[in-house]
Amino acid sequence: MKKSKIILVLLILIYVFSVRILAVEIWVSPSGSDRNPGTIEKPMETILMALRKARELRRLNDPAVKEEVRIILKGGVYQLTESLLVRPEDSGTEEIPTWIEAAPGEQTVISGGIEILNWKKAEGNIIGLPPEAQGNIWVADVPEPGGRKLEFRQLWVNGKKAVRASNLNDGKLNRIFSVDSEKEEMWIPLPAESLQDAPQLEYVIHQWWAIAILRVKDISLTGDSACITFHQPESRIEFEHPWPAPYIDTDKNKNGNSAYYFANAIQLLNQPGEWYEDLDAGKVYYWPNKGEDLNEVDAVAPYLETLVRIEGSPDYPVSNIIFKGISFEHTAWLRPSKKGHVPVQAGWSIIDAYRLMNPTLEGGSRFENHHWIERQPAGVTVKGAHNIRFERCMFTHMGATGLDFVSGTHHNLVEGCLFKDIGGTGIQIGFFGGPGFESHIPYNPNDKRKVCQFVGISNNLITDCTNEDWGCVGISVGYANNINIEHNEVSHVNYSGICIGWGWTKDSNCMHNNRVHANHVHHFAKQMYDVGGIYTLSAQPGTEISNNSIHDLEKAPYAHDPEHYQYIYLDEGSSYISVVNNWTEKDRFNSNSPGPGNEWNNNGPLVSEEIKNKAGLEPEYKDLLKLAEQY
Repeated sequence: MKKSKIILVLLILIYVFSVRILAVEIWVSPSGSDRNPGTIEKPMETILMALRKARELRRLNDPAVKEEVRIILKGGVYQLTESLLVRPEDSGTEEIPTWIEAAPGEQTVISGGIEILNWKKAEGNIIGLPPEAQGNIWVADVPEPGGRKLEFRQLWVNGKKAVRASNLNDGKLNRIFSVDSEKEEMWIPLPAESLQDAPQLEYVIHQWWAIAILRVKDISLTGDSACITFHQPESRIEFEHPWPAPYIDTDKNKNGNSAYYFANAIQLLNQPGEWYEDLDAGKVYYWPNKGEDLNEVDAVAPYLETLVRIEGSPDYPVSNIIFKGISFEHTAWLRPSKKGHVPVQAGWSIIDAYRLMNPTLEGGSRFENHHWIERQPAGVTVKGAHNIRFERCMFTHMGATGLDFVSGTHHNLVEGCLFKDIGGTGIQIGFFGGPGFESHIPYNPNDKRKVCQFVGISNNLITDCTNEDWGCVGISVGYANNINIEHNEVSHVNYSGICIGWGWTKDSNCMHNNRVHANHVHHFAKQMYDVGGIYTLSAQPGTEISNNSIHDLEKAPYAHDPEHYQYIYLDEGSSYISVVNNWTEKDRFNSNSPGPGNEWNNNGPLVSEEIKNKAGLEPEYKDLLKLAEQY
């Protein structure tokens, strides 16, 4: 009997040892070399070459890949000069996935940024700089990757986002006087600063549920007023698109005309923590915060808009890739600097829009507001892929969207991740329209493989998103189905917390069976109204909004209609949606031109404490709250 047990133990040990031999581990370190074999003692240097090595082992049917394949990243910063492209050939299988993961206990950062070095105290008088800033400014040369000066809109100093010079910092915005759409002009009060000689000046205007960012072409002064004109193409789009447009409170029954502020001029650099990039001179100016030593400071500007592209197609998908424990950081958003930014909603840039009265679209829908739109870039994009997982990752310091499932994705999972300091939307999923598809046409492609479906978003902390484009949201889902959003915490956003649906249509489309369950949404609507903690659009049969906790709806100071807020908002065309057992601090809900089949049951402040307390991050993910304090 003892002999049999010994033999059994030996067989188990031999099996375990053989499995270990067959597993592949490719180690990577910022201090390694791509000439190394990729062992823990001699790691490779770049993720690109490690991924290539794994790819070729699979393509050559190497016996070593009969078990799992792990690309293990030692601690440090992996500074990318191009997006990491994950191809169909990189796919694993359900039994043998490919892992790209941080080494245990180490902090691994994939960065699209470039460090700004050699700061010096500025000498002499700097033309245009406000008197209070003279003598306090430090200056460095603009980096020149590829031999060209780097243009950037974000700067992080010692891990914190610095403030791009603007007159937003006093917290009190002026209001426009009038709008002349034919002449493409806006009239405003006389600016306190002399901004006529500010070639990179931008104008940011509050428009209902979105902001527009317009490059200023000219400012002319007349008495106590100023007339502003803008560069093309944003000038045409701004004055031609119907919604959302600048607001004039003619009847004096709302909250005043549209508010605005100026940004990106040296004349506006007047407080510690602000910076300005002079592209013509090739200089970056920064007023340090108290205690910051610019001789030792870590200052990073973004170079890439996208760090990782997971890109396949319905016929040749990427599959079975797992990212774990990685921090994705430092991405840019350059659209406003190149062609302005006039969004329709949720950060979607309009490329063309106009009013067409009484049109009849496919399915019989009738709309006056026609627009074609463009997607914001994202730090990580997923297209034509399935069984992709992000576990315990961080998405921080990003200019636009954090993570974007673009099209043709299914059975993917985002779990236990932190999204913080995101200029736009935290997580985005699905089709929303595009340059070749007008956004009000119900989307229902014949090839269902093009649709994003069966995506799980669970136990993630999404906070301090929308901090550049105020009209973006925490989690945004367009035309998609079977999306499960549960036990997330969404907080400190300028517009809505979680948005499900697109198209403003009651007509049949590809959306159905989405689920928003047991999420904790709070401190939202900080700047924009026409808002919901959870917000929906269009027909989506079988969709459920349940057991969520929603509170601390902020008092947006510049909302055109100060009463147009709600905790759950079923907007235009919302149909066949069940809204049940949601705790909200007030009994404040709205349905605006909804379709049929919606169910409301047991929502508001009288819902049980048990439902309220169980919403949000589950206990094993509460550590994300402490992690967020470090970023």
